[in-house]
Amino acid sequence: MAGSGGKGVGQIVTGLGESGLGKALAAIAAAFLFRMFSGPGPALLPENSADDDDIDDQSDFDGGHTGNVVPVTIRWRSITCSLSDKSSKSVRFLLKNVEGEAKPGRLLAIMGPSGSGKTTLLNILAGQLTASPRLHLSGLLEVNGNPSMKKTYKFAFVRQEDLFFSQLTVRETLSLAAELQLPEITTVEARDEYVNNLLFKIGLVSCADSIVGDAKIRGISGGEKKRLSLACELIASPSVIFADEPTTGLDAFQAEKVVENLRQLAEDGHTVICSIHQPRSSVYSKFDDIVLLTEGALVYAGPARDAPLEYFSKLGYSCPDHVNPAEFLADLISIDYSSSASVDSSQKRIDGLVESFSQQSSTILYATPIAIRDVSKDSVKFERRRIVRKKGSWWRQFSLLLKRAWMQASRDGPTNKVRARMSIASAIIFGSVFWRMGRSQTSIQDRMGLLQVAAINTAMAALTKTVGVFPKERAIVDRERAKGCYALGPYLVSKLLAEIPVGAAFPLMFGAVLYPMARLHPTFSRFGKFCGIVTVESFAASAMGLTVGAMVPTTEAAMAVGPSLMTVFIVFGGYYVNAENTPIIFRWIPRISLIRWAFEGFCINEFRGLEFDHQHSYDIQTGEQALDRLSFAQSHIRDTVVAQSRILLFLYCITYRLMEKNKPKYQQIELPPSDKIQPEQQLEPFNTDQVEQYQPKESPPPDQIESNQQLESPEIDQIRPFILEGPAV
Repeated sequence: MAGSGGKGVGQIVTGLGESGLGKALAAIAAAFLFRMFSGPGPALLPENSADDDDIDDQSDFDGGHTGNVVPVTIRWRSITCSLSDKSSKSVRFLLKNVEGEAKPGRLLAIMGPSGSGKTTLLNILAGQLTASPRLHLSGLLEVNGNPSMKKTYKFAFVRQEDLFFSQLTVRETLSLAAELQLPEITTVEARDEYVNNLLFKIGLVSCADSIVGDAKIRGISGGEKKRLSLACELIASPSVIFADEPTTGLDAFQAEKVVENLRQLAEDGHTVICSIHQPRSSVYSKFDDIVLLTEGALVYAGPARDAPLEYFSKLGYSCPDHVNPAEFLADLISIDYSSSASVDSSQKRIDGLVESFSQQSSTILYATPIAIRDVSKDSVKFERRRIVRKKGSWWRQFSLLLKRAWMQASRDGPTNKVRARMSIASAIIFGSVFWRMGRSQTSIQDRMGLLQVAAINTAMAALTKTVGVFPKERAIVDRERAKGCYALGPYLVSKLLAEIPVGAAFPLMFGAVLYPMARLHPTFSRFGKFCGIVTVESFAASAMGLTVGAMVPTTEAAMAVGPSLMTVFIVFGGYYVNAENTPIIFRWIPRISLIRWAFEGFCINEFRGLEFDHQHSYDIQTGEQALDRLSFAQSHIRDTVVAQSRILLFLYCITYRLMEKNKPKYQQIELPPSDKIQPEQQLEPFNTDQVEQYQPKESPPPDQIESNQQLESPEIDQIRPFILEGPAV
């Protein structure tokens, strides 16, 4: 049945064109269009197939919107990540034999100077390290004591960049996210109650009805955006929350509010892991555990607050009074590049600290027992991250995405005003240059020039607008699809339909002003056809912008590639090079050129039935003669519109394939060599006095260490003591 339906669609679309290339494009577009409409619910399929039992377990999982949190303890050992450089044949270690543990009900902070490997470790734990052939990742990850090479629990990942649809309010953002991720909430009252509880929990009630905003229009503050990012990730009640430097770019007050939210989530039973650079003392006091990294090596991992200060004081590095502990720790494990002597001294100090902790890690690292009830393997069914339950039907996804796309397009006042002004301004400029064209022989060239300029202006305006915003929107879509919110087909179809009313307004404005000013063919039917051609061209150029945005990784690259491709289409647009004189190897380009089909449609609409003043027999007397010189005499307006429609569908299908192919890929962790796996030990509660056994017998108390005195660490070279200098906090 599905096969016959796809064949029927292909026949219908193929019948619209007559050329071989047109039929091929139509067939490909029909196949992908049928796939988009009949695609399955899950957004991303699993990279590694799972057993049927694992998939069936999803229907039994009830931790969704009810607020239940499944306790998860994550333990990692022997994590090593290296980056190879083929040109110099060197290897740089991003992480070296790192271990640690994150427990439910506790807030773990990964700290260290810039370049220490904080974000790398966080991405590895979350399974979000971007794959690269130059990377090598090995280590062991355990979830609730069971080895796990894949994520078998629900998790949230809050990135540094806060990306949202700018024209939606905070409440609308959360409500739509809840509808997409939790289709089991069927009533509006239940969904509103759920969203209100989430707003109250994260502290966004005061700005719930404010638009999110962006660089063009002011919205909520940076701290509120960060909390909104956290709220969007909490909708599905994840067991583990990863936050990548959540305080970056925020003032001290907003940073403390964000960390307070993370602290509250930990107290609610979540396992919370965040990376942070250098928090102030009030923020540092909220951490339960910390991991200190420097140059990819582990300096300390264990309880936070006073425990690391006591540990380092046993080694002879005491935190001065009235100094922020986080600043003390950051200075202690940083290399001073002010001079060669300071570099050597600080490097020796760090080497000593790394070696000291490697000998005592088992005593300190697992000192805090899990304070949450044991989780039975039979009583909890974990949800796989990549195997996602169907998030509603295709039409439900389409209706929700259409609603969001329409709100975003219709409310974007600044952009719409600029586009309207530019459309009217360009029409007035062109109309003034080609004012009231007559029927003389010279007016033939003027008409052709005006129609070519109109085609170029319409295409470039639509292209630049799309490539300027779509790469950012694509990042949002990739994140939502990774969570299984919706499939790609409903998104693309909803985007196309939502932008029709707004997108059609600007070329219509352009045509309505230009047509009477230039005094083109003065009949209402010709004016309507002119507006129809320019509108279809605008949508086809927007589709081209989507394809370029899906092809390249950044907005800057899209802005470079898009106009370059359009320049090629302009050259083969029918005005500069006649189709009959195009070299054979390039004759396929005019067939896919938006400019060519729009220009051909404009010319047919304008010249057919027009008569010109003439004095000589060799003068052009009718518009049909002008069309013949352009090799357009045998064409019809319907053919040009159909060709542009085929190109539009084909570009949307290419966009679909590119977004499917270019979905994020993450580095897989490999098992380390058996001789490098650190053996697990039977651990006892942590006691700071146990650190004393690793101290030299004749080591003086910390308060008796002078600035020019040297300190001995166990089994390492002599290093200089560290004395923190700086203003008190």
